[in-house]
Amino acid sequence: MKNMEVLHKIKGGLIVSCQALETEPLYGADMMARMAVAARDGGAVAIRSNSPQDVKAIKKAVSLPVIGLYKVNYPDSEVYITPTMREIDSLMEAAPDIIAMDATNRLRPHNETLEHFFAEVMEKYPDMLFMADCSCFEDAAQAQRLGFDIAGTTLCGYTKETSNSMIPNYDMLRRMTRELKIPVIAEGGIWNTEQLQRVFEEKILAAVVGTAITRPREITRHFINAIHKEQ
Repeated sequence: MKNMEVLHKIKGGLIVSCQALETEPLYGADMMARMAVAARDGGAVAIRSNSPQDVKAIKKAVSLPVIGLYKVNYPDSEVYITPTMREIDSLMEAAPDIIAMDATNRLRPHNETLEHFFAEVMEKYPDMLFMADCSCFEDAAQAQRLGFDIAGTTLCGYTKETSNSMIPNYDMLRRMTRELKIPVIAEGGIWNTEQLQRVFEEKILAAVVGTAITRPREITRHFINAIHKEQ
């Protein structure tokens, strides 16, 4: 699938994140592939997926564009979304349509900067589409300068500097869509249709919903917390 075709297929639609960590009951590539089929049948335009094995399984199950990432924890860095070239290489073997990575200003494993790392990635894989998972507008602006194809609000609220941010962060999203030239994807904290409609009031490429659709344990906790708040 050509890059422009991928972006055209995603434009104006809902991307469903089908992810489960090893500690979750639905963990497993086969289960995530089934989730992807359900999302496709419900009208999703693309799938966001973690790990090469899940990407492969999902691409076999559906013909939708797949945003691949690879969450790996390293002891010397807080960056865990596609942190090193090892994860990039593994994802490339699984052939996602887009690769997403942490694009914050935090040092990556082995004290590597995003600027140095992404330059090497672009040299090795110049034809791949890359999505920058950002925590703030400054991250997104830097990602655009470095040559990322897409910027997302994915990591707002998940870094020390943004831990007190309300998500979805509409102010961040508005500034990104108005000041950046690259497409913007709204991701993070979208729990209901009202929030989804609100992010689409901005000129976004698409929106990602994950937990509220594909993580039943977290959905259950969300409703349980609502009960406790009423008591």
